[in-house]
Amino acid sequence: MASPRRVLPRALAALTALALLAPAAGCGGGAAAGSAPTTELRYQGSAGQVTLPELAADLGYLGDVRLNWIGNVTGGPQDIQATATGQSDFGGAFNGAIVKLAAANAPITAVISYYGSDAQSFQGYYVPDDSPIRGPRDLIGRKVGMNTLGAHAEAVLKTWLSRGGLSAEEIAQVELVALPPVNIEQSLRQKQIDVAVLGGVIRDRAVANGGIRTIFTDFELLGAFSAGAYVFRDDFIRRNPATVKAFVAGVGRAIEWARSQPRETVVARFESIIAKRGRNEDPSLVRHWKSSGVAGRGGVITDQEFATWIDWLAAEGELKGDKPRPGDVYTNEYNPFAAGGAAA
Repeated sequence: MASPRRVLPRALAALTALALLAPAAGCGGGAAAGSAPTTELRYQGSAGQVTLPELAADLGYLGDVRLNWIGNVTGGPQDIQATATGQSDFGGAFNGAIVKLAAANAPITAVISYYGSDAQSFQGYYVPDDSPIRGPRDLIGRKVGMNTLGAHAEAVLKTWLSRGGLSAEEIAQVELVALPPVNIEQSLRQKQIDVAVLGGVIRDRAVANGGIRTIFTDFELLGAFSAGAYVFRDDFIRRNPATVKAFVAGVGRAIEWARSQPRETVVARFESIIAKRGRNEDPSLVRHWKSSGVAGRGGVITDQEFATWIDWLAAEGELKGDKPRPGDVYTNEYNPFAAGGAAA
């Protein structure tokens, strides 16, 4: 079980190194100059869950664009690493991880939000009912399990600890442990970790099993916000603008479809998608789905959703030189919802 003390610099340093390779590797996917546009998008999925692009495809919202599943993702930073190096055509991650990679001159741009936190869907920091942990100072010397390091869960945790009065030296004594999402609940119950970061349907299933309580949530800390976005390489966008537009419009429509339908309708659709794709998966997770948590209509991105993490990374000393502007990292150019409209 991994237990690094200063994991954010280490994880994001890996992104920086990969960013230097991205310009050379970026030509691996997408259409070559002068050839026909690419309409097949390679991507990584998530075991036992349905991503918004997969939902959009099943609803017929992607038009001529087809998805090509190449495996399952282990975490947001890994997903955008794969995109930056040309192993996939799009990937999604926590906005702070996107900022770090873009600030290291990786040629990527965020185009649409795909997850976030609201009153129904959020990341919670959970302990057993009988745990003595109540506040930030109680985490000193404790182990916190999360799905990936250097991303959403870590940034929110350290923000909470800092706001709770802990010094940088004290925060460094909180031990962060990366675990597969499906194993985090079990690790908490077996007391291998002291705090579990749980989100989405995995959180809902764990809560339904009983015996755990929250110490805080990202929604309580920051309010409703979109937390992560899908990115494409800049060379892919230049060569395939119509494909990117179709993708963004379709995912935006899927966000609004899921927002407008009864929960039971969305869950039934997810179960149908999992059954049809034949990956030998357990569909029980999707039965706990409540919302995507995306704040903006159709996944429209706002400056604040990147500015928050730009400022945080700068304060942590993780950004060298001038801070990037939010507009340097994302665009709503391909999202029809940005102008108040909707996808056709």
